[in-house]
Amino acid sequence: MDVRLKPFNFEQAVARSGVVLPGQARAAKVDAGATQVGFSQALTQALKSVSQAQAQAAQMQRQVQLDDPTVSLEETMVAMQKAQIGFQAAVHVRNRLVQAYSDIMNMNV
Repeated sequence: MDVRLKPFNFEQAVARSGVVLPGQARAAKVDAGATQVGFSQALTQALKSVSQAQAQAAQMQRQVQLDDPTVSLEETMVAMQKAQIGFQAAVHVRNRLVQAYSDIMNMNV
């Protein structure tokens, strides 16, 4: 099994997140090719990604159960673990959002 990871590009990740690092101007222009993404769009994209990972893992499970020689058990197990970790992360984010909402609603005004 050949597993290759892409190198992490920190500058690109920071630019996509919209975070302004110390030493950068507050009015920094966004790259022409980059678009700003709102919280709801980012959350929607993350949930779609989790859903796609779960669907891919389920499809690979079916192929392994049907003895498809093109799909290995190792790849299937990795895909299942990725889907599980993504789902757990989504549940944690949901729990934190619900907690933050209830904290805000319980504030005295």
